[in-house]
Amino acid sequence: MKILHLTLTKKWFDMIKSGLKMEEYREIKPYWDKRLSKAYDAIRFANGYGKHVPHFTIELKGVRIGNGNPEWGAPPYAVYILSLGNILN
Repeated sequence: MKILHLTLTKKWFDMIKSGLKMEEYREIKPYWDKRLSKAYDAIRFANGYGKHVPHFTIELKGVRIGNGNPEWGAPPYAVYILSLGNILN
């Protein structure tokens, strides 16, 4: 299983973990172009940095470009939208 590792602030981490937020957003920049050009099966979200921070792994259903939901932290322009599925662990 190919896993993308991402770090989130507590607000977005908690919303995704609770099932309230079903998408994550990343700006369209060369860094994300390169990282998201690979095929991933899941995302491991961590709340902070280090070995002992809260984390979970969630299914990645797909990546597309578009306008996200502002209530979920999307900026007012097109971004990468990472569609999330079920929490795996």
